[in-house]
Amino acid sequence: MNMLASRGQLRASFIRWALFAVPLCVLLGFLAGQLGTGSDSAWFQALEKPSIFPEPKWFGIVWTILYVMIGLSVAIIASAWGARGRTAALWMFAVHFVFNLAWTPVFFSMQQITIALVVIVLIVLTLLAVIAQFWKVRKLAALLLLPYLAWVSFAALLNYEFLRLNPDAEDAGRGDAVERVRIGN
Repeated sequence: MNMLASRGQLRASFIRWALFAVPLCVLLGFLAGQLGTGSDSAWFQALEKPSIFPEPKWFGIVWTILYVMIGLSVAIIASAWGARGRTAALWMFAVHFVFNLAWTPVFFSMQQITIALVVIVLIVLTLLAVIAQFWKVRKLAALLLLPYLAWVSFAALLNYEFLRLNPDAEDAGRGDAVERVRIGN
């Protein structure tokens, strides 16, 4: 016998990991989205929108699909027991996913477009590292992340455009502005 596990055992391992990773990715993405005040906030509504800004309904649809694909990709790597680079790839993904989850609260709750741009650049860079690591373990897992890379690259462009069009927006939503009234000359 020259196999560590049968095809059935490998498939069962993937299914178990998928049943864990997919809902976890979707849930964490949803919870991070709830931390932000979202596109309904007065601050966001007041921002000038880039011409490439899609209808808001698309964000929920696209992110749900992407989180499912991300979860499947992670499940493929997690179920690759004994594969060289598996642990490093999963740790790199964990670091990357922290940046992913941080973006929405930074942009919407903290209303920090510049810091959000830094975060999304880190998302893209760490995602490239994750794809490279996943490629070494299982090519399919890396390929499943390519639509995600395309979307976050587009999101980075959107973030930049929001900053370019709204250079003073980070101070607009603070609520700590002082109105000065001059009495007399």
